[in-house]
Amino acid sequence: MTSHRIRTLLIGLVALAAAFAAPAYAERRVALVIGNNDYRNVPRLQKAVNDARTMSDALKQLGFNVLFAENQTRQAFSETMLAFDKIVEPGDTAFFFFAGHGFEINGQNYLLPTDIAAVTQGQEELIRDGAFAAERVISRLQARGARTSIFVFDACRNNPFEATGTRALGGSGGLAPISPPEGVFVIFSAGAKQTALDRLNDNDPNPNSVFTRSFVRELAQPGLNLVQIAKRTQSDVRQMTAAASRMQTPAYYDQIVGDFVLRPAKDGDRAIAVEPQVQVAALPVQPAPPIVIDNGNAPIASFMRHNGGWSIAFSIADPTLAISWRLGESGEFKETGFTDALDPRTRRRMPNPSIELPNDAPAATIQVRYVDPTGQMQGPFPIKFDPEAALIASHRKLLDMTSNSWLAFGGYSGPLVYYSQILSYRCAIREMRIGIDTTVPNQVVKIPPCNPRDPSAIPENAASYMKIPASTRSVSVELTYQDGSLSEIKNFRR
Repeated sequence: MTSHRIRTLLIGLVALAAAFAAPAYAERRVALVIGNNDYRNVPRLQKAVNDARTMSDALKQLGFNVLFAENQTRQAFSETMLAFDKIVEPGDTAFFFFAGHGFEINGQNYLLPTDIAAVTQGQEELIRDGAFAAERVISRLQARGARTSIFVFDACRNNPFEATGTRALGGSGGLAPISPPEGVFVIFSAGAKQTALDRLNDNDPNPNSVFTRSFVRELAQPGLNLVQIAKRTQSDVRQMTAAASRMQTPAYYDQIVGDFVLRPAKDGDRAIAVEPQVQVAALPVQPAPPIVIDNGNAPIASFMRHNGGWSIAFSIADPTLAISWRLGESGEFKETGFTDALDPRTRRRMPNPSIELPNDAPAATIQVRYVDPTGQMQGPFPIKFDPEAALIASHRKLLDMTSNSWLAFGGYSGPLVYYSQILSYRCAIREMRIGIDTTVPNQVVKIPPCNPRDPSAIPENAASYMKIPASTRSVSVELTYQDGSLSEIKNFRR
């Protein structure tokens, strides 16, 4: 390499370092933006890269230093994530945007790289091995100490494996609801189990997807907090898609304490105009040096409330020989024991991945540690237990798992529609609407308040059904969750 090229490279590296060290806003803002169009084994996409480019420009105008990548294979995705890991520092505001194919398996969401295999029924493990779990991306960024993390997944498109006859893997498409940790804001381009439109109709000339064109416009408005941006995007997208005889409602999940405004309003302030980028080439991502990915990922916990108390299940990426835990920062660790199953990865009994807590357990930090296959102790890893938030999240998960049973028909002296299934998990619900012989729920149904002491019990004086006209042929239902996001509209036929 010539001395001139070396000087040029050094100048570029110094400029890049200076950019990340001196943002235009008071807090340090960093972002990773990825767009995947060129899938090799599943249907290609048309607008994901355009969406990523438009989002990159919008974030730069908001003071973010943006790492941009497009058409990422699994290896390239890993290297890009490692490069971003090196940029994020404690106290940062971090933004992650992914446009491309996403897929849900048993409640877990996966972001698909461009070289994902075209699987057939029964090969779900190939997706897990070849894709990136959205929840892992979130926990990985949180582990870097970001103060505020914003995740935007425009990955709710049609089932990419449908063409290979694998509809049973995940239905028609869409992502599953998510329960982010504190300090995290997540927005999906479509609601749970919904699919997102790239275009409104065959004559739609806009180079961006329906979601991205709306989200970027609201993102540029001064003085709006994240919830306001999400709600305005919901309204925009819903109105546009309804006019096209489709229904798409972005979903958001807010665990940020207080208001967070990306662009504070000033006197005489105007919205930033962000034009869609079509032909402009993206700057190439500088390849990260080869680094062995750390497999010591922090465990993820899922909380489930039942009559006897709390069941807390730990998900650990590594094979484990033993798991132990304690409440708080002091005291002895307790072993979880073992199940009667063998782990094929270790050829030993599988450690019990769950623990039980009483129903009146207070908010606390659970310290979890595990022994890896080499005999080394990993951790402890802190997991926040917030009973109120966990109760809402667990009820929402149960509602999503039982959505086909939300309503039931019956009655002897006259037709009735029962919604006791919804009432059993009402702690996650802010409002319930139904529609008689219409696909647009237009009646508010009164539901009793949540009782944290006995959350699944339906009060004796609460109505769990309503009378419907004898001519009724169908009933639709839509739930507004506690965080303001909307469920998929479910239709039930008599």
